[in-house]
Formats: sequence, C-alpha cells, structure tokens
Amino acid sequence: MRATFMYKAGDVRVEHAPDPVVQQPTDAVVRIVRSCVCGSDLHPYHSLSEDDGPAPMGHEFLGVVEELGSEVTGLKRGDVVVAPFAFADNTCALCREGLHTSCPNGGFFASGGVGGAQAEAVRVPQASGTLVKLPVGEDSALLPSLLTLADVYGTGYHAARQARVDERTTVTVIGDGAVGLLAVLSAKQLGAEQIILMGRHKDRTDLGRYFGASDIVAERGEEGVEKVRQLTGGQGTHTVLEAVGHMPAYETAVGVVRPGGVISRVGVPQYEDAPVGFGSLFGPNITLTGGPAPVRAYIDELLPGVLSGAVEPGRVFDRSVTLDETPEGYRAMDRREALKVLVTP
Repeated sequence: MRATFMYKAGDVRVEHAPDPVVQQPTDAVVRIVRSCVCGSDLHPYHSLSEDDGPAPMGHEFLGVVEELGSEVTGLKRGDVVVAPFAFADNTCALCREGLHTSCPNGGFFASGGVGGAQAEAVRVPQASGTLVKLPVGEDSALLPSLLTLADVYGTGYHAARQARVDERTTVTVIGDGAVGLLAVLSAKQLGAEQIILMGRHKDRTDLGRYFGASDIVAERGEEGVEKVRQLTGGQGTHTVLEAVGHMPAYETAVGVVRPGGVISRVGVPQYEDAPVGFGSLFGPNITLTGGPAPVRAYIDELLPGVLSGAVEPGRVFDRSVTLDETPEGYRAMDRREALKVLVTP
C-alpha cells in the first residue's frame, strides 16, 4: 500500500509500505476513505530529527472495515467507521470514566508500532472499543464533518467541557486553527453567549463568527490581553480555551482569565515550564485543566448533530488533496494557505 512518512523536519514522502494485517485477535484492518493533516502534525514538521525518522503520519480517519480479528465484536466487513485518534478498549475503569487516552490497553495511531492514517489502510488495535460504526455510505456528503469526530471536533469540545462552559460563563478561545474554531462551536453548543476568538486570519475568524464567536481580537501579546479585558469590563473571561500549545498562547491565557476562572489547554504544549505560582494561577484561584481529548467519550454525543446537519464542523476543511499529494498539504498548512487539509484516496 501507499503510506505517508516524515523523514525529518520538512521532509514528507508518500511511499510503498507493507499492507497492514491482523496481528492480535482484537485488531481490525480498515481501508481508509478519508484522512487529513492535523495542526499537531506541524510540530514534527518543524522539529523532527533525521534520527527519529521515518515516522508514519496521520491519526484521523474514516474507513471501511476489511478484516476482523477473532475477538472483535459489534462490527462486520464493509462497515463504514470513524476512529478516535487514540485507540482504547472502552471497557476498563478509566474508559468508563471517560479517560480513553489513559486506557492501559490503548495507545495512539502513528506511534508505538501502529501505522499512520495518511495511508491506504491501517491496523486498528482494540477495534471493538475504538471503532464507531456510521450509518452512511463511503461516498456520503457528510464525510468531512464526520471526520472531525476523529479529533478536532472532539478536542474542541473537550476544551469547553473541561472548562465547564455553560450559559453563565464568558469564553476566550486562543487560536484560529481547526481546534480553536471548533472550540468556539462547542462553547456555543454549551450555551455561552460571549465568546471572544483571538485570531488574526480573517477567513478563519469569519468562520469563527459563523460557529458562534461574538467578538474577534486580532491583537497579540499585551495588546491582545488589554483588548479582551476591555471587552469584559476589565475582568477577563470565566474560561479560556487555549488551542495553540506555544508559550505566548499560555501567557495570553493567564492574562485574560478572570479570578476564579479556568484555563483549559488542548493545544499540544511545546514547552516544559509554565508559570503556575502565586502571581499567575495560585493567587487568583485559577484552575488549569485540559489534556489530550478522550475523543471516544464524545463521539456518541456529537454524532447526532453531525448526521442531522444541525452542525457542520467539516467547514474547517478548506483544501483537499489526494494521498500522493499529502506532502503539498503539509506545505499549504505550514504556509497558512490552508486551514485544514482533507486527504482522499
């Protein structure tokens, strides 16, 4: 089959690779019909060393079940399925508590010997607990929106849920990438009325307004913090959803959250040291939360809105490439020429 590998920073190649096969009785093999490039894929695109490559790429996919291990239940060949970016058994104590990313029998696609999803097919461990059957055909017009359930929609929703967003809370979303925009959508779904989106790319912030943002702040740094505070009577917002992962975004979050508020981080942190002491979080009683989204915990809740067309999270895809063109998809996202790139066979 063909599959995408990153050899080092900036060097993405589509090459022939061995076809995936069932290795454990709990595995399935899925033929991929849609995948995509994630904003988090750009982190190794900027930093991967040659010693760490070639690395399989891609962790978001929709597909058709081709093969099933002997212990897989609830699925059959030909089912159209979505998988969260982390596989899990969905039966252990942590999964039952909604912490699928901490499942002792789980892991992440494109790591730990599991192939990447920017490919023609992928092996899915813990298939019974991971794969969710979809009531659509593999040519459905809903595929882009359904694909967001694999990561970015569930991650944006996780940010809002962890921050306890509701109709009484004001919200700042930091970052106008796909996760940030779907955090806006999620905050709106949970009842928030004032949602401030911090971003400076007009095509993206326009989509943010469509998803429910009430205010846009294009300024950065101290100027951006001051603008948010002006919009909130000097107090800042009850919740901050940080969808970037770089230190300036974290510092902005600390600057715009009001006393007693919550900072929810879902941007993969690209730093080790963050201020949490008396002058930043401890003194004003700020809660710091977030983490890798247990997307499997949210798929069943979010799926009906996508199927009915009540929400259209697939609007974050603004460019489509074939699998062989995946390296150009990386370049387009890195140059900010595309918000999120859809990959077709």
